[in-house]
Amino acid sequence: MGIRIKGWEFLMGFFLSINFCLAQTPDVFRLEYMLMPRNTAEAKLSRIKLVANLPIKVGKNDNIIVGGEYNRIEYDLNRRTPYDDVITETFHVADLNMAYILQYNQDWRFVGVVTPRLSSTLTNDIGQGDVSVNMTIGALRDRPKIEKPTRLVLGIAYNSTVAVRVPLPLVYYEKRFHPNWAYVVGAPKSGMKYFFNDNHMLQTEFILDGYYVNLQNTVISSDSGVASSISTSVALFTLGYQYAVAKNIFFYGYAGHTLFQAGVLRDEDRNDIFTLNDQPSFYFRTGFRIGI
Repeated sequence: MGIRIKGWEFLMGFFLSINFCLAQTPDVFRLEYMLMPRNTAEAKLSRIKLVANLPIKVGKNDNIIVGGEYNRIEYDLNRRTPYDDVITETFHVADLNMAYILQYNQDWRFVGVVTPRLSSTLTNDIGQGDVSVNMTIGALRDRPKIEKPTRLVLGIAYNSTVAVRVPLPLVYYEKRFHPNWAYVVGAPKSGMKYFFNDNHMLQTEFILDGYYVNLQNTVISSDSGVASSISTSVALFTLGYQYAVAKNIFFYGYAGHTLFQAGVLRDEDRNDIFTLNDQPSFYFRTGFRIGI
């Protein structure tokens, strides 16, 4: 049994997702809820994600993708800090995705993605620091019809909101080594898949995830400095289940635990000035999606 997602669709989904939440499947529509319950640091994090993408065929084999993604993030820290006003904010991250996919030959496709991003508390009018631009280029080699189907993705991503603003490599390799089994090795996601049949799948994941949001109202603390942004970086392990109710229409749910977590406030030079949450947490994610 081959890998069922078409090559260009997978490539698009991979590169459109790596800048925020690192899923590796393409979507026309996705609605998702994520929860990290309150932990020993008295921190709770939740997120609602909404995704929509429109593929437009160009010529015989090429495609343009226009789409968007919105994330509403709630950070709730139930302890006193110098920044109590900041951590009760609702954060907003909205992306406009614009991409071109070129089919080079039967095996290889190339993609370029430009993603203007709004990441802000939106307590005031949109201003400096709220808008950034992320860019990704890469290539996919897809071999779905061989005895043990494989897929290789190589790319470089530039994210203008991270502390170290240098292009970062992206690697994804998937192999269906058994009719029911496949493994994924890469960055930012690795894991195993078990297919009961075409409708039911179990999956383990090791994921690197995170977000960055500009704080429109900077907060001053005599002990720590001036906070102008908030970010969270997470490494986590999950086990999940996906059910296909019809062709390309899925319900899914995942549960797991963080292996590493760092929720921090940063100054205008992106230096960490205050740690909000560095304790382990459980992780839950569920949603509905329509694939391309």
